[in-house]
Amino acid sequence: MKDFTLEVCIDSVESAIEAAKGGATRYELCANLIIGGTTPSIYLFREIRKLNNITVHAIIRPRFGDFCYTDSELRIMAEEIKQFKDEGVEGIVTGVLKPDGTINMPAMETLCKAAGGIHVALHRAFDMCKDPFDALKQAEQLGIGTILTGGQQNNCIDGAELIKEIAAKTSVDIMAGSGVSADTIPDLRKITGVSSYHLSGKVSIESPMLYRNPNLKMGLPSMSEFEIQRTSSEKIAAVRKILEEID
Repeated sequence: MKDFTLEVCIDSVESAIEAAKGGATRYELCANLIIGGTTPSIYLFREIRKLNNITVHAIIRPRFGDFCYTDSELRIMAEEIKQFKDEGVEGIVTGVLKPDGTINMPAMETLCKAAGGIHVALHRAFDMCKDPFDALKQAEQLGIGTILTGGQQNNCIDGAELIKEIAAKTSVDIMAGSGVSADTIPDLRKITGVSSYHLSGKVSIESPMLYRNPNLKMGLPSMSEFEIQRTSSEKIAAVRKILEEID
């Protein structure tokens, strides 16, 4: 195995197949990737587990929006972590914040305990923290294995210098995400030095629906019901090729 991690976030069996074709080394399994990813169905995990032996990390995020959760949401998250662990998932991806922009340590300690020793990754809730270096210290105290970050920017190229600083200060695996592609990998690797990358590699696929009611909108006005977002094996393979050439 090459000395890099190529994690592909997926929310369907079809995307899992494409990601594997492209050379993904790990799945981040989500639902509703179009809104940033929420907790997936355990049945989706079971179907994907049948495909291959690629490591699966499941995101535990109960809803779209901020990372400041209610007690009921936290109870649900802990139970879902236990369920995924019992099903054989290799890791979970989560994050809980306080209103002041710090990591909610008691809540995260509860979730890490529920994980029972499997890998715990802190997702881009890290990028919403007020002070990334204080958040890094908190993550280390929790025993977090991976931090997914765009360097507190929408695009990880814009946040590359911060990613470099963070990676230099810790033994936690720092994974660059948001804006990762075959075009950006060379600069990201050069600037940050990190070897873990996260992307969806998605493309829009036209819906097979022939009849389309013009008077009805089922979701957000900005989203079309007749476009399907799916991982492209070509996009993943292009990133994998660059990573292999760099290594």
